[in-house]
Amino acid sequence: MLNCAILGARSHTGIELIKILLRHPHVRLSHLVTGQKQALPLTQVLGTLPKDVNLEIRPFRFAEIQKKADLIFLCLPHTESMEKAAAFRKAGKIVIDLSADFRLNSWRVYESWYGVKHGQKELLKEAVYGLSELFRSKIEKSDLIANPGCYPTGAILGIAPLLKRHLIDEGSLVIDAKSGVSGAGKKLKPETQFCEVDENFYAYKVGRHQHTPEIEQALSEVAGEEIEVSFVPHLLPIERGILSTIYLQKKKSVKTEDLQKAYLEDYGQEPFVRLKAPGTYPSLKDVQRTNFCDIGLFCDEERGQVIVITAIDNLIKGASGQAVQNMNIRCGFQEEEGLRTW
Repeated sequence: MLNCAILGARSHTGIELIKILLRHPHVRLSHLVTGQKQALPLTQVLGTLPKDVNLEIRPFRFAEIQKKADLIFLCLPHTESMEKAAAFRKAGKIVIDLSADFRLNSWRVYESWYGVKHGQKELLKEAVYGLSELFRSKIEKSDLIANPGCYPTGAILGIAPLLKRHLIDEGSLVIDAKSGVSGAGKKLKPETQFCEVDENFYAYKVGRHQHTPEIEQALSEVAGEEIEVSFVPHLLPIERGILSTIYLQKKKSVKTEDLQKAYLEDYGQEPFVRLKAPGTYPSLKDVQRTNFCDIGLFCDEERGQVIVITAIDNLIKGASGQAVQNMNIRCGFQEEEGLRTW
């Protein structure tokens, strides 16, 4: 059995991880950790558990976790994971970080977008970007996996097959994405309170969302050249899910069949990517509480316009589910373990 610790166990992503890992046949939850000073029964936080689950969420004690845990999930706020990740890596533990602290290759880019100093610049060289479908071979060998952000997951998976084959104009990428409120985390903010969100819909962080460089970095690696995107996020008055509508311009000689073939070649055998039939498009209802990314494609050959629509659950495929998928890849388990909803 693999002993796993979750730091930040009361966060949205921490709770989802607990749900998934409790049904994983090869995992034991050795430590559930939060910043509070007193232990708390898990049943008080997660009321859907059966009465025979007697786990507790406890204060952080490094020595205790170091002694018993094999793999550490960090569900901590951005800028707070880097020191914990460094300590556990020094102790020889596998670390899967759900924050943004190790997603960007450049500490300068990180500091520019997140507004804080990066305290573990050298460790960035060790980190592998954990987008399971694109970087599986690297994830298999990595002991520091930077779990992707929710917006980047849907956007990158939707664009990568076309960029990889140079089927589209590299300067034409526009990502219009809409997320449920859980993507903002549990921290209280005026703009995410019920009275502000209910019956409302708006764009935010236009032109300055911190996921922009993450999307550009991954797509640049896929394309083999520098890629820039126009990315605008919006807040939906729902709990969970991200729908991304991506606008592209195909190259003149490219046909609809070429685009469809690219997705089939890359994702046809992927357990958690589902390609919609021609003329049908993803819906959030179909992916909520699952680890699936659904992708639909439209191509207007006369105008050269391509529209790709992707849908994911921001807390599962966009966070905790993908973290478990990465754990399965790294530890040699079947990729679907703990993640089956069928």
